[in-house]
Amino acid sequence: MDNIAGTRSSLVWAVHLAVVALVLLWTLPTLGLLVSSFRDRDQIAATGWWAALFPAEQRMVVRLAGADEQRQEGDLWIVEGDLTEEGTLNRFGTSARAPFAHAAGETGELSNGGRVTVEADGSYRAEASQPFGDRGPRLFVAVDTAPRFTTANYERVLFAEGIGRAFLNTMTVTIPATIIPILVAAFAAYALAWMEFPGRALLIAAVVGLLVVPLQLALIPLLQLHNAVGIGKDYLGIWLAHSAFGLPLAIYLLRNYMVGLPREIIESARVDGATDFQIFVKIILPLSFPALASFAIFQFLWTWNDLLVATVFLSNTPEQLVMTGVLRELLGSRGGDWEILAASAFVSITVPIVVFFAMQRYLVRGLLAGSVK
Repeated sequence: MDNIAGTRSSLVWAVHLAVVALVLLWTLPTLGLLVSSFRDRDQIAATGWWAALFPAEQRMVVRLAGADEQRQEGDLWIVEGDLTEEGTLNRFGTSARAPFAHAAGETGELSNGGRVTVEADGSYRAEASQPFGDRGPRLFVAVDTAPRFTTANYERVLFAEGIGRAFLNTMTVTIPATIIPILVAAFAAYALAWMEFPGRALLIAAVVGLLVVPLQLALIPLLQLHNAVGIGKDYLGIWLAHSAFGLPLAIYLLRNYMVGLPREIIESARVDGATDFQIFVKIILPLSFPALASFAIFQFLWTWNDLLVATVFLSNTPEQLVMTGVLRELLGSRGGDWEILAASAFVSITVPIVVFFAMQRYLVRGLLAGSVK
Protein backbone atom coordinates (compact mmCIF):
# COMPACT_ATOMS: atom_id res chain seq x y z
CA MET A 1 0.00 0.00 0.00
CA ASP A 2 2.97 2.32 0.47
CA ASN A 3 3.47 2.58 -3.30
CA ILE A 4 -0.10 3.61 -4.09
CA ALA A 5 -0.28 7.06 -5.65
CA GLY A 6 -1.51 9.70 -3.24
CA THR A 7 -0.29 8.02 -0.04
CA ARG A 8 2.04 9.89 2.29
CA SER A 9 5.66 8.78 2.11
CA SER A 10 7.20 7.41 5.27
CA LEU A 11 10.32 9.53 4.64
CA VAL A 12 8.55 12.87 4.82
CA TRP A 13 10.00 13.48 8.28
CA ALA A 14 13.51 13.03 6.88
CA VAL A 15 12.84 15.61 4.18
CA HIS A 16 11.51 18.05 6.77
CA LEU A 17 14.56 17.55 8.99
CA ALA A 18 16.87 18.09 6.02
CA VAL A 19 15.07 21.32 5.14
CA VAL A 20 15.27 22.55 8.74
CA ALA A 21 18.99 21.70 8.86
CA LEU A 22 19.67 23.60 5.63
CA VAL A 23 17.72 26.63 6.88
CA LEU A 24 19.65 26.66 10.15
CA LEU A 25 22.99 26.25 8.37
CA TRP A 26 22.18 29.34 6.32
CA THR A 27 20.35 31.45 8.91
CA LEU A 28 22.56 31.08 11.98
CA PRO A 29 25.84 32.27 10.37
CA THR A 30 24.01 35.18 8.77
CA LEU A 31 22.46 36.16 12.09
CA GLY A 32 25.83 35.86 13.80
CA LEU A 33 27.43 38.07 11.15
CA LEU A 34 24.73 40.71 11.64
CA VAL A 35 25.08 40.75 15.43
CA SER A 36 28.89 40.82 15.29
CA SER A 37 28.83 43.77 12.90
CA PHE A 38 27.31 45.92 15.66
CA ARG A 39 29.78 44.89 18.41
CA ASP A 40 33.22 46.25 19.17
CA ARG A 41 36.49 44.34 19.16
CA ASP A 42 36.63 43.75 22.93
CA GLN A 43 33.16 42.22 23.05
CA ILE A 44 33.82 39.97 20.05
CA ALA A 45 37.04 38.75 21.67
CA ALA A 46 35.31 38.15 25.03
CA THR A 47 32.14 36.28 23.99
CA GLY A 48 30.41 34.78 20.97
CA TRP A 49 27.61 36.56 19.15
CA TRP A 50 24.98 34.37 20.84
CA ALA A 51 25.88 36.01 24.18
CA ALA A 52 25.65 39.57 22.84
CA LEU A 53 22.53 40.36 24.91
CA PHE A 54 24.13 39.32 28.20
CA PRO A 55 26.88 40.95 30.28
CA ALA A 56 30.34 39.90 29.15
CA GLU A 57 33.41 39.36 31.30
CA GLN A 58 36.50 41.11 30.06
CA ARG A 59 39.87 40.23 31.52
CA MET A 60 42.49 42.94 31.48
CA VAL A 61 45.92 43.76 32.81
CA VAL A 62 46.15 47.29 34.27
CA ARG A 63 48.66 49.26 36.28
CA LEU A 64 48.08 51.36 39.35
CA ALA A 65 49.15 54.98 39.42
CA GLY A 66 52.88 55.58 39.75
CA ALA A 67 55.06 57.91 41.71
CA ASP A 68 53.55 61.06 40.23
CA GLU A 69 50.19 60.47 41.95
CA GLN A 70 51.29 59.01 45.29
CA ARG A 71 51.01 60.82 48.60
CA GLN A 72 52.37 60.14 52.06
CA GLU A 73 50.22 59.60 55.16
CA GLY A 74 52.41 59.05 58.19
CA ASP A 75 54.72 56.11 57.45
CA LEU A 76 52.64 54.88 54.47
CA TRP A 77 52.68 55.85 50.84
CA ILE A 78 49.15 55.93 49.34
CA VAL A 79 47.93 55.64 45.75
CA GLU A 80 44.24 55.89 44.80
CA GLY A 81 42.33 55.87 41.51
CA ASP A 82 39.93 54.01 39.23
CA LEU A 83 40.73 50.91 37.19
CA THR A 84 37.68 50.84 34.91
CA GLU A 85 35.55 53.44 33.19
CA GLU A 86 32.51 51.18 32.82
CA GLY A 87 31.25 47.85 34.03
CA THR A 88 31.40 46.06 37.36
CA LEU A 89 34.66 44.64 38.66
CA ASN A 90 34.10 41.23 40.27
CA ARG A 91 37.59 39.72 40.62
CA PHE A 92 41.20 40.85 40.68
CA GLY A 93 44.66 39.53 41.44
CA THR A 94 48.18 40.77 41.97
CA SER A 95 50.13 37.78 40.61
CA ALA A 96 50.16 36.02 37.25
CA ARG A 97 50.09 32.70 39.11
CA ALA A 98 46.71 33.61 40.67
CA PRO A 99 45.42 36.41 38.45
CA PHE A 100 41.86 36.49 39.82
CA ALA A 101 42.26 35.24 43.38
CA HIS A 102 40.40 38.05 45.13
CA ALA A 103 36.79 39.18 44.94
CA ALA A 104 35.80 42.83 44.74
CA GLY A 105 36.17 44.53 48.12
CA GLU A 106 38.97 42.26 49.33
CA THR A 107 42.60 43.20 49.93
CA GLY A 108 45.52 41.66 48.07
CA GLU A 109 49.26 41.70 48.72
CA LEU A 110 51.49 43.61 46.29
CA SER A 111 54.94 42.50 45.19
CA ASN A 112 56.60 45.45 46.95
CA GLY A 113 55.16 44.42 50.31
CA GLY A 114 52.19 46.75 50.14
CA ARG A 115 48.46 46.06 49.95
CA VAL A 116 45.69 47.04 47.58
CA THR A 117 41.92 47.04 48.01
CA VAL A 118 39.74 47.13 44.92
CA GLU A 119 36.00 47.85 45.00
CA ALA A 120 33.30 46.68 42.57
CA ASP A 121 33.11 50.12 40.92
CA GLY A 122 36.82 49.93 40.01
CA SER A 123 38.11 52.32 42.65
CA TYR A 124 41.19 51.20 44.54
CA ARG A 125 43.45 52.18 47.40
CA ALA A 126 47.03 50.92 47.54
CA GLU A 127 49.38 51.52 50.45
CA ALA A 128 53.00 50.56 51.05
CA SER A 129 55.74 51.33 53.53
CA GLN A 130 58.05 52.50 50.71
CA PRO A 131 57.43 54.83 47.77
CA PHE A 132 55.91 53.42 44.60
CA GLY A 133 58.07 53.40 41.47
CA ASP A 134 57.53 55.35 38.28
CA ARG A 135 55.42 52.47 36.97
CA GLY A 136 52.67 51.39 39.34
CA PRO A 137 52.16 47.75 40.36
CA ARG A 138 50.39 45.48 37.88
CA LEU A 139 46.91 44.11 38.54
CA PHE A 140 44.80 41.48 36.78
CA VAL A 141 41.11 42.38 36.74
CA ALA A 142 37.90 40.74 35.48
CA VAL A 143 35.15 43.23 34.67
CA ASP A 144 31.53 42.48 33.75
CA THR A 145 30.46 44.94 31.03
CA ALA A 146 26.89 45.55 29.94
CA PRO A 147 25.98 44.61 26.35
CA ARG A 148 26.42 47.49 23.94
CA PHE A 149 25.97 47.96 20.22
CA THR A 150 27.36 50.56 17.87
CA THR A 151 26.98 51.71 14.28
CA ALA A 152 30.56 53.00 14.21
CA ASN A 153 31.68 49.82 12.39
CA TYR A 154 29.43 50.61 9.43
CA GLU A 155 30.44 54.26 9.39
CA ARG A 156 34.07 53.21 9.29
CA VAL A 157 33.78 50.62 6.53
CA LEU A 158 31.50 52.71 4.32
CA PHE A 159 33.49 55.92 4.45
CA ALA A 160 37.00 55.10 5.65
CA GLU A 161 37.69 51.62 4.31
CA GLY A 162 36.27 52.13 0.80
CA ILE A 163 33.29 49.76 1.03
CA GLY A 164 30.86 52.53 0.04
CA ARG A 165 32.67 53.24 -3.23
CA ALA A 166 33.16 49.53 -3.88
CA PHE A 167 29.42 48.97 -3.34
CA LEU A 168 28.62 51.41 -6.14
CA ASN A 169 31.28 49.83 -8.37
CA THR A 170 29.77 46.38 -7.78
CA MET A 171 26.29 47.67 -8.65
CA THR A 172 27.74 49.21 -11.82
CA VAL A 173 29.14 45.82 -12.83
CA THR A 174 26.27 43.59 -11.70
CA ILE A 175 23.15 45.27 -13.07
CA PRO A 176 24.21 45.48 -16.75
CA ALA A 177 25.89 42.05 -16.51
CA THR A 178 22.53 40.63 -15.44
CA ILE A 179 20.30 42.45 -17.92
CA ILE A 180 22.40 41.95 -21.07
CA PRO A 181 22.50 38.12 -21.05
CA ILE A 182 18.78 37.95 -20.21
CA LEU A 183 17.90 40.08 -23.25
CA VAL A 184 20.17 38.13 -25.61
CA ALA A 185 19.26 34.71 -24.20
CA ALA A 186 15.51 35.36 -24.40
CA PHE A 187 15.66 35.97 -28.15
CA ALA A 188 17.98 33.00 -28.70
CA ALA A 189 15.86 30.68 -26.57
CA TYR A 190 12.70 31.58 -28.46
CA ALA A 191 14.41 30.93 -31.79
CA LEU A 192 15.74 27.55 -30.64
CA ALA A 193 12.38 26.57 -29.17
CA TRP A 194 9.81 27.70 -31.78
CA MET A 195 11.53 28.69 -35.01
CA GLU A 196 12.53 26.17 -37.69
CA PHE A 197 15.87 26.80 -39.41
CA PRO A 198 18.84 24.68 -40.56
CA GLY A 199 21.37 23.82 -37.89
CA ARG A 200 19.07 24.38 -34.91
CA ALA A 201 19.91 21.00 -33.36
CA LEU A 202 23.63 21.71 -33.68
CA LEU A 203 23.21 25.05 -31.94
CA ILE A 204 21.32 23.43 -29.09
CA ALA A 205 24.08 20.83 -28.74
CA ALA A 206 26.71 23.59 -28.76
CA VAL A 207 24.88 25.45 -25.99
CA VAL A 208 24.74 22.30 -23.86
CA GLY A 209 28.43 21.67 -24.50
CA LEU A 210 29.38 25.19 -23.45
CA LEU A 211 27.78 24.60 -20.04
CA VAL A 212 30.69 22.37 -19.02
CA VAL A 213 33.52 24.53 -20.37
CA PRO A 214 35.46 26.19 -17.49
CA LEU A 215 35.51 29.96 -17.82
CA GLN A 216 39.17 29.98 -16.77
CA LEU A 217 40.08 28.67 -20.22
CA ALA A 218 38.71 31.80 -21.87
CA LEU A 219 39.95 34.49 -19.48
CA ILE A 220 43.34 35.25 -21.06
CA PRO A 221 42.25 34.96 -24.74
CA LEU A 222 39.21 37.11 -24.02
CA LEU A 223 41.31 39.74 -22.23
CA GLN A 224 43.71 39.82 -25.18
CA LEU A 225 40.75 40.34 -27.53
CA HIS A 226 39.41 43.15 -25.35
CA ASN A 227 42.80 44.83 -25.29
CA ALA A 228 43.03 44.55 -29.06
CA VAL A 229 39.69 46.30 -29.59
CA GLY A 230 40.31 48.87 -26.84
CA ILE A 231 37.89 47.78 -24.10
CA GLY A 232 40.37 46.06 -21.79
CA LYS A 233 40.26 47.01 -18.09
CA ASP A 234 36.96 48.83 -18.53
CA TYR A 235 33.34 48.31 -17.44
CA LEU A 236 32.25 47.48 -20.99
CA GLY A 237 34.75 44.64 -21.11
CA ILE A 238 33.58 43.05 -17.86
CA TRP A 239 29.91 43.45 -18.88
CA LEU A 240 30.57 41.52 -22.08
CA ALA A 241 32.68 38.93 -20.26
CA HIS A 242 30.02 38.20 -17.65
CA SER A 243 27.36 38.13 -20.36
CA ALA A 244 29.33 35.65 -22.45
CA PHE A 245 29.98 33.35 -19.48
CA GLY A 246 26.32 33.44 -18.44
CA LEU A 247 24.69 33.00 -21.86
CA PRO A 248 24.93 29.17 -22.14
CA LEU A 249 23.04 28.63 -18.88
CA ALA A 250 20.56 31.37 -19.73
CA ILE A 251 19.78 29.98 -23.18
CA TYR A 252 19.52 26.42 -21.88
CA LEU A 253 17.22 27.38 -19.01
CA LEU A 254 14.94 29.66 -21.04
CA ARG A 255 14.76 27.31 -24.00
CA ASN A 256 13.65 24.42 -21.75
CA TYR A 257 10.95 26.62 -20.30
CA MET A 258 9.70 28.06 -23.57
CA VAL A 259 9.52 24.70 -25.32
CA GLY A 260 7.14 23.53 -22.62
CA LEU A 261 4.62 26.32 -23.24
CA PRO A 262 1.32 25.25 -24.90
CA ARG A 263 1.77 24.98 -28.65
CA GLU A 264 -1.88 25.92 -29.23
CA ILE A 265 -1.28 29.46 -28.03
CA ILE A 266 1.59 29.97 -30.47
CA GLU A 267 -0.32 28.47 -33.40
CA SER A 268 -3.43 30.51 -32.64
CA ALA A 269 -1.38 33.69 -32.62
CA ARG A 270 0.18 32.80 -35.97
CA VAL A 271 -3.26 32.07 -37.45
CA ASP A 272 -4.36 35.52 -36.29
CA GLY A 273 -1.47 37.04 -38.23
CA ALA A 274 1.00 37.72 -35.39
CA THR A 275 4.66 37.84 -36.34
CA ASP A 276 7.36 36.00 -34.44
CA PHE A 277 8.41 39.23 -32.76
CA GLN A 278 4.86 39.96 -31.61
CA ILE A 279 4.45 36.41 -30.32
CA PHE A 280 7.72 36.71 -28.47
CA VAL A 281 6.96 40.07 -26.87
CA LYS A 282 3.26 39.68 -26.07
CA ILE A 283 2.99 35.95 -25.31
CA ILE A 284 6.34 34.25 -24.66
CA LEU A 285 7.98 36.85 -22.43
CA PRO A 286 5.04 37.25 -20.00
CA LEU A 287 4.64 33.46 -19.71
CA SER A 288 8.40 32.97 -19.26
CA PHE A 289 8.81 35.37 -16.36
CA PRO A 290 9.53 32.58 -13.79
CA ALA A 291 12.43 31.30 -15.89
CA LEU A 292 13.71 34.83 -16.48
CA ALA A 293 13.56 35.57 -12.74
CA SER A 294 15.32 32.33 -11.79
CA PHE A 295 18.21 33.02 -14.14
CA ALA A 296 18.36 36.63 -12.97
CA ILE A 297 18.89 35.36 -9.41
CA PHE A 298 21.73 33.07 -10.47
CA GLN A 299 23.42 35.65 -12.67
CA PHE A 300 23.08 38.45 -10.14
CA LEU A 301 24.47 36.38 -7.26
CA TRP A 302 27.33 35.02 -9.35
CA THR A 303 28.33 38.43 -10.69
CA TRP A 304 27.95 40.13 -7.30
CA ASN A 305 30.19 37.58 -5.55
CA ASP A 306 32.71 37.31 -8.38
CA LEU A 307 36.36 38.09 -7.75
CA LEU A 308 38.22 36.24 -10.52
CA VAL A 309 36.60 37.94 -13.52
CA ALA A 310 36.70 41.35 -11.82
CA THR A 311 40.41 40.93 -11.08
CA VAL A 312 41.15 40.08 -14.73
CA PHE A 313 38.97 42.65 -16.50
CA LEU A 314 39.11 45.60 -14.06
CA SER A 315 41.99 47.56 -12.59
CA ASN A 316 42.91 47.53 -8.91
CA THR A 317 42.14 51.24 -8.39
CA PRO A 318 39.46 52.57 -6.01
CA GLU A 319 37.48 53.79 -9.05
CA GLN A 320 36.96 50.19 -10.25
CA LEU A 321 37.62 47.94 -7.25
CA VAL A 322 34.55 45.83 -6.44
CA MET A 323 33.45 44.69 -2.99
CA THR A 324 35.06 41.26 -3.20
CA GLY A 325 38.36 42.97 -3.97
CA VAL A 326 38.02 45.30 -0.98
CA LEU A 327 37.16 42.36 1.29
CA ARG A 328 40.25 40.54 0.05
CA GLU A 329 42.43 43.54 0.95
CA LEU A 330 40.75 43.93 4.35
CA LEU A 331 41.52 40.31 5.17
CA GLY A 332 45.17 41.12 4.66
CA SER A 333 45.33 44.51 6.36
CA ARG A 334 42.52 44.16 8.94
CA GLY A 335 42.66 40.45 9.64
CA GLY A 336 42.41 41.01 13.41
CA ASP A 337 39.62 43.59 13.26
CA TRP A 338 36.71 41.18 13.30
CA GLU A 339 34.17 43.95 13.80
CA ILE A 340 35.31 45.62 10.57
CA LEU A 341 35.27 42.36 8.63
CA ALA A 342 31.81 41.47 9.95
CA ALA A 343 30.33 44.84 8.98
CA SER A 344 31.96 44.71 5.54
CA ALA A 345 30.75 41.17 4.90
CA PHE A 346 27.19 41.99 5.90
CA VAL A 347 27.11 45.01 3.62
CA SER A 348 28.27 42.68 0.86
CA ILE A 349 25.49 40.13 1.38
CA THR A 350 22.62 42.56 2.02
CA VAL A 351 21.71 43.14 -1.63
CA PRO A 352 21.89 39.43 -2.62
CA ILE A 353 19.62 38.58 0.31
CA VAL A 354 17.06 41.19 -0.78
CA VAL A 355 17.20 40.01 -4.41
CA PHE A 356 16.85 36.36 -3.46
CA PHE A 357 13.84 36.82 -1.16
CA ALA A 358 12.16 39.19 -3.61
CA MET A 359 12.34 36.65 -6.46
CA GLN A 360 12.68 33.27 -4.71
CA ARG A 361 9.08 32.24 -5.45
CA TYR A 362 9.99 32.05 -9.15
CA LEU A 363 13.20 30.10 -8.54
CA VAL A 364 11.77 26.58 -8.24
CA ARG A 365 9.31 27.11 -11.08
CA GLY A 366 12.11 28.23 -13.36
CA LEU A 367 14.47 25.41 -12.37
CA LEU A 368 11.80 22.75 -13.01
CA ALA A 369 11.11 24.16 -16.47
CA GLY A 370 10.79 21.38 -19.02
CA SER A 371 11.20 18.57 -16.49
CA VAL A 372 7.51 17.64 -16.47
CA LYS A 373 5.23 17.41 -19.45
